[in-house]
Amino acid sequence: MNYIALRMLFGDRAKYLMLLCGLTFAVMLIVQQGSIFWGLMIWSQSSISNLNVPIWVTDPGIAQVDEVKPIADTTVDRVRSIPGVEWAVPLYKGLLRARLENGEYHQITLTGLDAATLIGRPAEVLEGRFEDLRQPDAVALDQWAVERMGGPTVITVGTVFELNDKLARVVAIAKTQKTFTNIPVVYTTYERALRYVPRERRTLSYVLAKAKDSAPVDEVIQRIRDHTGLGAFTADAFGWKTIGWVLKNTGIGINFGTTILLGFVVGMAIAGQTFYLFTVENLRQFGALKAMGASTATLARMILLQAFTVGVTGYGVGIGLATVFGLLTAQEGQLPFLETWPLLLLVFVALLMICTLSALISIIKLARLEPAIVFR
Repeated sequence: MNYIALRMLFGDRAKYLMLLCGLTFAVMLIVQQGSIFWGLMIWSQSSISNLNVPIWVTDPGIAQVDEVKPIADTTVDRVRSIPGVEWAVPLYKGLLRARLENGEYHQITLTGLDAATLIGRPAEVLEGRFEDLRQPDAVALDQWAVERMGGPTVITVGTVFELNDKLARVVAIAKTQKTFTNIPVVYTTYERALRYVPRERRTLSYVLAKAKDSAPVDEVIQRIRDHTGLGAFTADAFGWKTIGWVLKNTGIGINFGTTILLGFVVGMAIAGQTFYLFTVENLRQFGALKAMGASTATLARMILLQAFTVGVTGYGVGIGLATVFGLLTAQEGQLPFLETWPLLLLVFVALLMICTLSALISIIKLARLEPAIVFR
């Protein structure tokens, strides 16, 4: 019976191709939009992942990583004194304007790292040496700063520009994950960052810390909150807090969710209608099988086999097309595109729902089928 079901499916080539195209389009649309959405979410918390530190100590009212609320300079020593903390270092993060030698201005994110340890430095350096940040007037850029500020012909190791009327000399170019706002990042030491920016009463943006290996991270974080009255988060928790803020305060979630839902509905509509027409046009064949003793359950299994055969085929083709789209358009980080196995599993479950619901429409028709139709 399985052979007969597949012969019936492949025999009507036009409807088979229509089914395949509809399900492929639905899968490709859901995977493409889902991957772009998740890529944007990863970009939104890149300021956290690029620094790669375990614990962030922040103002208690902070909502997301780019919403900097300065805290007291004494916080570093207070965090260091808490039992279970292995180390704690200051971090400055703020917006500033850079003036190039050709007179152009560019907004940048100035990041000040602890000079002694350079904790929070990018893991990969493309040019120069990050340790040279300890030299006078030294700064490092990420590759996106080079791109946004004129390209490698304008910005190289040794280039000099101005930050708040003070000289800055590029000593290294690092590779980082692009941020949601796509503002270039300039790294320097914490003390030098304070000289670049206008003086304020409070200048400490965050305290970066790490718990001792023998101390549970959750307990250390709770101690920091109790002793300082500030916010303390793991990098993952702070990242999810930032993603939640983006979803709540922007239309990204609604826009992408609507597109994904439309892909599901379109796939359901095409598959359901085509399967129903396929069943109607083959009522004589199904009636003949029923007249020869085939039960409704057997016919239902035939319909489900046909549905899942074309569904799995459309799933593979749709994922392939979405992946090719990602490879062609997301090169060099120009488009946020990140396929993950939970997304692919979710799409597969959604596809099974589409195939099952579409098949049920035909199964209901077959359940009411009278075998005598074959003799009419």
